[in-house]
Amino acid sequence: MNKRLASALIGAAIASVAFAQSGTNSPYSQYGFGQLSDQTSGFNRGMNGLGLGFRESNQVNFINPASYSSIDSLSFIFDVGLSGQITNFKENGVRKNARNGDFEYAVAAFRAFRHVGVSFGVVPFTNIGYDYSHSGYVDDSKTTTFTNEYSGSGGLHQVYVGVGAQLYKGFSIGGNISYFWGDLSRTISNSYSDSYINSMTKTYSADVRNYKLDLGAQYCFRTSKKDVVTLGATYGLGHKLNADAECDITSLNTQSGVSSTSSLVVSDAFELPTMLGFGFSVDHNNHFKLGADYQLQKWGDVSFPVYQVVNNVAQYSLSDNYFSDRHKVTLGGEWCKNPLSRRWLDRVRIRMGGSYATSYLKINGYDGPKEISLSAGFGIPFSNGINSYMVRPILNISGQWIRQSADGLLRENTFRINIGLTFNERWFAKWKVD
Repeated sequence: MNKRLASALIGAAIASVAFAQSGTNSPYSQYGFGQLSDQTSGFNRGMNGLGLGFRESNQVNFINPASYSSIDSLSFIFDVGLSGQITNFKENGVRKNARNGDFEYAVAAFRAFRHVGVSFGVVPFTNIGYDYSHSGYVDDSKTTTFTNEYSGSGGLHQVYVGVGAQLYKGFSIGGNISYFWGDLSRTISNSYSDSYINSMTKTYSADVRNYKLDLGAQYCFRTSKKDVVTLGATYGLGHKLNADAECDITSLNTQSGVSSTSSLVVSDAFELPTMLGFGFSVDHNNHFKLGADYQLQKWGDVSFPVYQVVNNVAQYSLSDNYFSDRHKVTLGGEWCKNPLSRRWLDRVRIRMGGSYATSYLKINGYDGPKEISLSAGFGIPFSNGINSYMVRPILNISGQWIRQSADGLLRENTFRINIGLTFNERWFAKWKVD
């Protein structure tokens, strides 16, 4: 057991290194903290991220830590996920495609005591990844051209440890405490064909190291002999991140080749918003499950550092009108013909879901792109004469379509394949010898 636990921890450490690679190529990730991650595991993604009211004995549902109390008492669960995607960008009649992949998460869970479950792992929070340029004429005379280049990388991630406990029959609470970290880096370069005009580069950077706290609760009750309803709620603590934002401005005299650099710093520039979630699920005899989630992230209460020139003076200061509250509604469900059947096909779980979400960004004073997404997937069990008792792996695979669009802004259509592999090992079973 100790060796396997060590292997799980090593896997989580490897995942934290993998998260240094960007999981997006969206120009929208140049704003705010970047593109918000799904923060869900493989089985959730088949239902488009649904899960606040779900309690699974053989899956890690880290979006509501109260669910850890339902972990099977004989099992140690280790779940890893990755994704690959193709995105089509469209603006002013011009289309472009981009591809990228990402290591999504690595999480584990086990039953520590009666009605008490423990989970730990590494999950992303945001991703930054873009590189594009724009060229044109400076004025109507069309004698001088300019080129603006935009690039960025990084993101925010969290390593968490969580506990979920059933306080009394049907009612559970839980919490995740995370080490929250990441580097944010963005660069804007301006150059001109006229050597008499100086070029300029602005580099925005920040190094975040802090904590994140998420709490959850679930209440289960029967409405009939075969039907169970679960209500779920989550709360994410909003707080300052005690991290500074820096803007380095480099001006290059293209004639003399002499450059000068100045730095602007905003102290204690970043904070996390308060996050609330409410959801429910209806389970009919463990064959058919339906649910809905609503999530609110209070970004409108959060400030963000913004560069601007006022009266020919460069300023880098906090703006209270940079973000908007983010609302997300998700509907979905899961169907399994017979989870206890000896026939493999009868134990396959079919999942579907859809979501609508508003943006947490304001771009040039206007609301950012709204998001519509749909998904469908399968939970495919693997078992044979060797591993049916000690190891019960599950392959969670899903396809997801995501559209981000807003009037007058870039439109994105993304098709993503999510793959999660869950290893469910019976570590705590007692052997009997005749």
